Order: sequence, then structure tokens, then C-alpha cells
Amino acid sequence: MKDGIIIIDKPKQFTSFDVVAKLRGILKIRKIGHTGTLDPDATGVLPICIGKATKLTEYLTDKTKVYNATLELGISTDTYDTSGNIISKKDISVSEDEIRKTISEFVGEVYQVPPMYSAIKINGERLYKLAREGKTVERKARLVHIDYINIESINLPYVKIKVKCSKGTYIRSLCHDIGEKLNCGGAMAELQRVESGAFKLSSAYGFEDISNKMAENNIDSIIIGIEDILKDIPKIKCKEQWDKLARNGSPLCEYQLQDKIKGDKFLLYSSTKELIALYKTKKDRFYPDIMFYNNNMEMN
Repeated sequence: MKDGIIIIDKPKQFTSFDVVAKLRGILKIRKIGHTGTLDPDATGVLPICIGKATKLTEYLTDKTKVYNATLELGISTDTYDTSGNIISKKDISVSEDEIRKTISEFVGEVYQVPPMYSAIKINGERLYKLAREGKTVERKARLVHIDYINIESINLPYVKIKVKCSKGTYIRSLCHDIGEKLNCGGAMAELQRVESGAFKLSSAYGFEDISNKMAENNIDSIIIGIEDILKDIPKIKCKEQWDKLARNGSPLCEYQLQDKIKGDKFLLYSSTKELIALYKTKKDRFYPDIMFYNNNMEMN
């Protein structure tokens, strides 16, 4: 099985950790991880890293996301979605124009307070664990960026929206905040992630698909390899006499490379075309950021 990423269409009632555990059983491997959590009630794109691609997890989570969501107006809940306990109910006495205008005000840079029922840690404790104990702690508002919110339909109390946003944006918080600003309350009723960076729902697979590919001994056909994931990053080869130094993860200078460096990062290959590492530029030297070469394989 090659190293890389499988895009999962996460079903409802599975946490991101549940997906990883399920795939460990199907794929019969231990080195596996996800690139960003989805709520249990949410569905859609969840990239799963396999083997050496697990080193890319942090790199891949720092990407924009696109969601389809349904906002239910007129209610507020403790979880900011409709699976939680209802805190209040109000009549919806706003027009469609007011709804559209209010939603448009959340496009751009906005501050969000994460919901108590979230995986964020405060003083080493997951917020959702504190929330289950009935505790509420102060959460600092975080700056996020929302590229757009397209209103797909309004059929009160439901408003269907499509949102493109930065890493760290909570659609539950967005729904809650829209409801608060409309003075009628709001909670997220449905959520589907349709894009995560370059990964789209049209390229996602279910558990049954993956089990079938394993049974056919054809799992590599649905794994996106590391070099394909990083295809937009320049590729540079090391000079032969410096191959071993590069494989050991040492800093390098331009004279040790076969090509000129353009940009702040590049994929380093040995003179024999082995992928060694993702390097980053710092002043006039280059340092490994993510090592892919297994130095235990080096023959002395």
C-alpha cells in the first residue's frame, strides 16, 4: 500500500477518530490520521493520511473549506446545533431581505467564539468534556475569514447556505451568531463539507468502497500519492556528493543543489530521484520541514 491520502465521505454519527479506527481495521495498518475534525452529525469530505503522508497532516489542515449547511431560525441550543438541548424559542419576525442583509454582514474577517461543545483545549481540557460536566468557561474570540456565504434557499424556519471559509471556522458558531443578530436565535440543523483544500466530495469514498478495493487488491488506485498532493511545489534535485547529507536531514546551501531555488519551499530529491523531504528557505540556507526519507534504510 502506497503512502498518501484517501478522501472519505464521512457518514453521520461517526467522529473523525471513529473514521480512523474503522479504516485501521479495513486497511490493516496503524500509521493513519485525519486532517481536521468533523462533528459527529456532519458528513462529507474528510481526508485521511496513510503512512508517511501522516507527516502532512498539519500542512493539509491549513486550507480553506467549503460547506453546505442548513440554519434553523427561532431556536437556540447549548451546542449551537439542533442535536443539543434547546435553551430558548422565539417567533421569527424577520423578512427575507433582513435575513439576506444580516448574513451578508458575516462575510470577510469576523470574530467567533468557539462553542463549548468543541474539541478545542483550554488549560489542557477539551471543551466538550467540560461542557458534559455542566461547566462553562470563558473562550476567547478568534479571527476567522469567510470568503462567501451563498444563500441557496429560504423556507422558514430553514435557511440553506453554502460557505467558503478559513481553517478554524465553526459553522455552528456562524449559525448561532446569525440567529443572535436577527434576535430570534439560530442553530445549525445540517452540515456537509464538500471541499477541504483541493479535495472535493466528488472524489470521496465510503467504507464499503474501500473494503471492496481492499478485497480486489486495488487500494492504491484510490490513494492520492504524496507527490500528487504536493504537485504544485517546485522539485529540486541534490548533487550526488550531498545525497547522504540530505537524507540525514541536514541544512543545505544552493551550491549543493542542481537547480536554482525560487520561492520559500521545495521538494528535495536525491540525485537518483528519491523523494527526501519538503524543504523551506530561511535566509540563504534551506532546512527540512517534513522528512519523507526513512534513514533506517540508508546502507552504510
